[in-house]
Amino acid sequence: MLSLRPSHERGYADHGWLRSFHSFSFADYYDRRHMNWGNLRVINEDWIAPGTGFGTHGHRDMEIFTYVLEGNLAHKDSMGNIEGLPPGDVQRMSAGTGVEHSEFNHAPNQTTHLLQIWIEPKFRGIKPSYEQKTVDASLKRGRLALVASPSGEGEGVIINADAKIYAGLFDGQESARLGIEPWRKAYVHLVKGTLTVNGETLTTGDALRVSEESELVLEGGNDAEVLVFDLSPDR
Repeated sequence: MLSLRPSHERGYADHGWLRSFHSFSFADYYDRRHMNWGNLRVINEDWIAPGTGFGTHGHRDMEIFTYVLEGNLAHKDSMGNIEGLPPGDVQRMSAGTGVEHSEFNHAPNQTTHLLQIWIEPKFRGIKPSYEQKTVDASLKRGRLALVASPSGEGEGVIINADAKIYAGLFDGQESARLGIEPWRKAYVHLVKGTLTVNGETLTTGDALRVSEESELVLEGGNDAEVLVFDLSPDR
C-alpha cells in the first residue's frame, strides 16, 4: 500500500534566519495524521542563512541523522566533537542519556541546506555517541547506498534503531530495486528532481508512506536524489 505525501502539504516555518519544512509534527506544526511513520519521527528540510544557526541545545534518547545538500554545517557537542559536515557526508548522533550540541552555518554568503532526521532508538539510556562518514556520489549513482544501519554495513554509519537508511541518485535509464519485508514499513523521501517509485511519480519534496509491500522499484529519474527508509512498524 502506497500513500503519497505531497511536498506542499508539509508543515512550514519561516524564522528569518531559518526556513524549514516539516514532514511530521514538529514544534508549532501539529497534524495528528502525521506524527510519525513507524519509528521515523522527524524529517525537517532546513535552510540556514549565512552566519546563523542553532545555539547550544539538548537532546536525549533519539537517533539524529543529518544529510547536508548544500553548504556546510558546523557541529560542536558536549562529547568533544567539533566537525564540519559538507555535502556527501552523513552524520549520526545517538543522544542516549543526554547530549548538548550546536549547529551553525559560518559561511558569510552561502545558505546551508540540509535534512535532519530523527528515529526512535531501539535501546534507551545508552551512552551518547557520534559518527560521521563520507559517502562518495559514485556509490549512490544509479543504486541505493546503505548509509545507516544497526550494523554499520555498506557505506554507512551505525544507528541504535531498528531501521536502515539508503541514499540514491537516479537519472535517465538508471533504476534500482529494494526488497522489504511486507510486515515492515518503508518511507521514500525525494530530495530533488523527479522519480517514479512503484508506479507513483514523485517530485522534489514529495514522499511515499509504504506498507504491506515486498519490493520498491525506483526508475524514471530526472536529476533525482532520494532517501529510502526501511523501518520498524512500531515506535
